[in-house]
Amino acid sequence: MTQRVAILGLGTMGIGMAKNLLKAGFPVTAYNRTRAKAEPLAAEGAQIANTPAEAAADADLILSMVSDNNASRAVWIGDSGALQAAKPATILVESGTVTPAWIVELAALASERKLEFLDAPVTGTRMHAEGAQLVFLVGGSASVLERARPALAAMSRDIVLLGPTGSGARMKLINNFLSGVQVASLAEGLAWIERSGLDREQALNVLKNGAPGSPVLGVVSARMATSSYDVNFLLSLMRKDLHYAGLDAATLGLDLETAKAAESRFASAIDAGYGDKDMSAVIEPLRARS
Repeated sequence: MTQRVAILGLGTMGIGMAKNLLKAGFPVTAYNRTRAKAEPLAAEGAQIANTPAEAAADADLILSMVSDNNASRAVWIGDSGALQAAKPATILVESGTVTPAWIVELAALASERKLEFLDAPVTGTRMHAEGAQLVFLVGGSASVLERARPALAAMSRDIVLLGPTGSGARMKLINNFLSGVQVASLAEGLAWIERSGLDREQALNVLKNGAPGSPVLGVVSARMATSSYDVNFLLSLMRKDLHYAGLDAATLGLDLETAKAAESRFASAIDAGYGDKDMSAVIEPLRARS
């Protein structure tokens, strides 16, 4: 019997994930804080809910894909939150990039209501969400994951079980910490290239094909070079992720100095008005100073 899926949050990532669930034949009920953003899914077969509780009421699996701890708290335990409406044995999946501390708290609340829980954030951008090419980083029980696997597989190219509850959330923050630091350093390096008189295309080819080369450098440098800032990964969310990374590392006695420096670069870009652009726009304040 096909699982009935509720998806909470239809932002940059959630909309593509919902569409892929529908394509795979899953009955989907969708909730978004701004209902107008959810309405187009109705034409593709989704039911549109007015509240998270309404979306959750008949679901076998409830997946949240929202921006941060506060938004996650709101859809799960706020007024008309999903947790209060979920049936016993329903699988709850938190796929937003949130702190492990909140994941542990949410898992305990789920357990009290005899609900199953997985933290399963994803790696990838809007394009990966649209193409069902995400990677789920999962914390929780292997047996619960097997029950959730068909729905997760419809949205992804891989599903990695990393360990107990909170493992997926922590791995995602480590992933985004390393990516954010690289993007911030790339912004500085490319601004340096542009001010120096070096041929930008030639210099970027050296970097992409040399030791610094990576998928992130290749994609983001192209966006920076052409000032193409349509959102694949929201700049303001990278700042948030770097902050969360620092908070979690501190619980283990680590001080992420490079995260602080990178967060400062993203904060400057937000102050300059680029918070709702792609993270590659982090270079623009550096250009403005030339």
